Amino acid sequence: MVGRKAPEETRREDMLRAAYDVAARQGLEALTLRTVAARADVSHGTVVFHFKRKHELVAALLDRVLYATAVLRVPDVVAQITRPSERLLALLRAEMDRLSADPRHFRLFLEYWTIGVRNATIRRKIRLALESYRAELASRTSALVTDELTVRRGSRSTEQEVDEETVVTAEGVAGVAVSLIHGCALQAVIDPKGFDVRQHFAAAAQMIERLSVVNAAP
Repeated sequence: MVGRKAPEETRREDMLRAAYDVAARQGLEALTLRTVAARADVSHGTVVFHFKRKHELVAALLDRVLYATAVLRVPDVVAQITRPSERLLALLRAEMDRLSADPRHFRLFLEYWTIGVRNATIRRKIRLALESYRAELASRTSALVTDELTVRRGSRSTEQEVDEETVVTAEGVAGVAVSLIHGCALQAVIDPKGFDVRQHFAAAAQMIERLSVVNAAP
């Protein structure tokens, strides 16, 4: 039984890869069961067996789109950076480069976002993916926030206390980082020839470096 199931799972993956290729090149409007069958080199009936209707195929493809656009990738060279601020900036640059290198991935994300306005299931999956993306970034930002907070506290007299309402949290920094990363990807979609990721990163780096973890007068 397992031997019969494995080839079907492999075939389904092949069809999803073919579907992603069609959608990335031509958009979701061009995605049909027949175009996927042709791209995957299988019969139309085989595609219908796995995905009864186009909307089932579109729904199944969303996980791949979110993996490409809303799952944090941390290159080894970035993970090895010891200084938190430098590590965050390197991670920002890596994500900006990755998402702007092929704008078709983020264009698909935007198409799904549009569908999600009317489809609660798709909207929820996108929201959860973005929450996870921010949480992962926050976990990698916490060291920066903790270090800066410790430095600021150490520079104060013992009578002075930190106003917690003025503290910039790791979650807040992560939210800004996601906006910068996805803003970069969006501009690469809108103006792929005129957009310069280096300029975008230079501005983002200045913004991140100026973030005050504690915004209180000495």
